[in-house]
Amino acid sequence: MNIAVITGGLSTERDVAISSGGKIAAALRSKGHNVVLIDVYMGYDGEIDPKHLFENNADLLQAKGVGEIVPDLKAVRESRRGDSPCFLGRNVEKICRYADITFFALHGGEGENGQLQAAFDILGIKYTGASYLAAALAMDKGISRALFAQQKVRIAAGDLFDRTEDINEWDIFPCVIKPCSGGSSVGITKAENREQFNAAVKEAFSYEDEVVVEQFIEGREFSVGVLGDEVLPPIEIIPTTGFYDYKSKYQAGLTVEECPAKITEAEDKELREAAYRAYKTLHLSAYARMDFILTSDGKAYCLEANTLPGMTPTSLLPQEAAAIGMDYPTLCEKIVELSLEKYNK
Repeated sequence: MNIAVITGGLSTERDVAISSGGKIAAALRSKGHNVVLIDVYMGYDGEIDPKHLFENNADLLQAKGVGEIVPDLKAVRESRRGDSPCFLGRNVEKICRYADITFFALHGGEGENGQLQAAFDILGIKYTGASYLAAALAMDKGISRALFAQQKVRIAAGDLFDRTEDINEWDIFPCVIKPCSGGSSVGITKAENREQFNAAVKEAFSYEDEVVVEQFIEGREFSVGVLGDEVLPPIEIIPTTGFYDYKSKYQAGLTVEECPAKITEAEDKELREAAYRAYKTLHLSAYARMDFILTSDGKAYCLEANTLPGMTPTSLLPQEAAAIGMDYPTLCEKIVELSLEKYNK
């Protein structure tokens, strides 16, 4: 099968995506597929012959690891040749059209908010993961919170604010402030008091025009993946120091992850059922990952849904798949198979 793996992009999670993309491409090649790896934003300026590129398993970018800080997106924009406002880089569409399916190794921004999925639907290009609508619903934390509440997916008390509203009405501490549509914990801060709250709000608004403020829920943090209709074993996330932030997520050794998690049968059932309910509420398909806080009395509070979970060396979904005996290349191939099913209905 010819598979285009598109990565990079223009979100704060660009480096995470590139790390995921390189690993996904290598895994699919190990399964015998012809794979072209390309940065969706930077594109490819060289000679374009899709058949030749796939036959030679071309890497059209230099895959790298994830640094301790978010990438400089202004520098990325300035480094692209030309001044086209188009998100798709040169020849990306042509390469993806030639592929049997495009694997979205993207996180955040246009890659995960439904915009690229909608564009590919119009272009007739098949892709992995959720539909454009499901991706949009999951990416917007304000909308997903409202849907979760309606469908009895437990969430923390909270509210959505934009720049025109008086956010100082909030008076529950400790609390968590987060950009409405961000990921990888970028811009997320815990505030214990009003002074910390004001600083956290300022930071969150530096990323987006809407922010979500939620009551901080004390408990253990878990993630639960769903693969098709199969709910994977919960994985517990234990930062060695402080908050599970961007640095802790992608730097080896800063977080302990246990899978299968050391939880009771009742807690396991609570997490799995909540994950599947969240998955169905947002109309997700193929695969996704839901994040939770589990309280001492066994209640699971959903933090968010991830429609394109990280696939880096320290990512959670591959660890959950390994817990049921599924190695990384098989997981990548399974995602392709499940994603193609939506085109055969």
